Amino acid sequence: MTQRRRTSKAKAKRRFGRRAFLTGAGVAACAAAGWYLRQKSDADHTAASGQDTPPAPNPALPAGEWRAVWVSYLEWAGMDFSSEEAFRAGAAALMDNCLSIGLNTVIVQVRPFGDALYRSRLFPWSHVCTGEQGKDPGFDPLDVLITEAHSRGLSLEAWVNPYRLRSSAKMPAVLAESSLANTHPEWVCAVGEGLYLNPALPEAADYVVQGVAELVQNYAVDGIHFDDYFYPTTDPALDAAQFASSGAGNLDEWRRQNVTALVKAAHDAVKATDATLRFGVSPQGNPDNDLSEQYSDVRAWLTAEGEDAVVDYLCPQVYWGYGYTLRSGSTRFAFENIVPEWLAMPRAASTALYFGLGAYRVGSGDGGANEDSLSQWCTGSALARQVDDLRRLGAGGWALYRYDSLFRPAQPEPAAAERAALTALTVG
Repeated sequence: MTQRRRTSKAKAKRRFGRRAFLTGAGVAACAAAGWYLRQKSDADHTAASGQDTPPAPNPALPAGEWRAVWVSYLEWAGMDFSSEEAFRAGAAALMDNCLSIGLNTVIVQVRPFGDALYRSRLFPWSHVCTGEQGKDPGFDPLDVLITEAHSRGLSLEAWVNPYRLRSSAKMPAVLAESSLANTHPEWVCAVGEGLYLNPALPEAADYVVQGVAELVQNYAVDGIHFDDYFYPTTDPALDAAQFASSGAGNLDEWRRQNVTALVKAAHDAVKATDATLRFGVSPQGNPDNDLSEQYSDVRAWLTAEGEDAVVDYLCPQVYWGYGYTLRSGSTRFAFENIVPEWLAMPRAASTALYFGLGAYRVGSGDGGANEDSLSQWCTGSALARQVDDLRRLGAGGWALYRYDSLFRPAQPEPAAAERAALTALTVG
């Protein structure tokens, strides 16, 4: 196992389960409520306002541009897990490809469905390794990925989907006996064919945070990354019993406090192991959806700092092109409009703002009502144009969704042109 780099021997021996934070079922929610109230009074404050001396830089953030790619469970379906040697060959090729276009970070999905692509005492082996959830592949895929990334000077962030256990009846088709759906069915809610941990239950959130701590304590990852999937539905019935017993008056605010409790606790678990590790979230590119559908209080997360810090960075998914137009005629989400909207949000000096770019749009278009919603994604330089504009606007970095869209694409020619254009911008 690739050992976690720790700041002291004491930290190396510390297990998350022995820590006092989040010991009671309601502690996370109470802590988040206190944080929320403090943030309400500080909403317009940033680290740069009213200070005589600039704050110390965040040691978890890279000194230069963050250039990343997401590698999801969909990519794992194309990898050979039959042996460590076969998987290592695929991992080496993946990392070489990332380097070839000037990337410096890979975001690898290691917990897609309440399961693990690493040895865990908390979660079963992922079905993507062997086709059967809970079956040991005979080697540690995450250990291999870390070794291959670090040997090439690449950072590796472990991507965790915090709540999802199943997205459909076939994904995964069969859940292991040790899946939380079977060991803690009282924590689980069904939405359509999907199964999810109930975001209103502090004990379920605590378990997720224990899983984060297990990762950063046992593996030399460079950070933890959450995606945008938090509350699986806006249906009030999902957590009606918990809301009724909470005494809260506003369902939306209460749900945002539940999500913030999880995200804040995960951040703190990462920092308790090593302050130089990153913790980031990639919310939806639509800030309104984040607030009212996912219950992600992204504006408050951006301004939180010091002991109240919630994230090191946000990476909103702005998967739209230039001039993107809704059927209503709105162009709010056109790339040239939504990026400045995010950049204009108040932000602590310790918090970075990166942007997720839709590599999967290449050759396919973004579905906008504008006439060039397809053609602008067939130029061979759509992503490079966006990167160039992000730099001009002062963004700290970007991530591409997703790896296969550029390196195992359905349309090889436009993808090859996009790779060449990105390389021209990033490789000196």
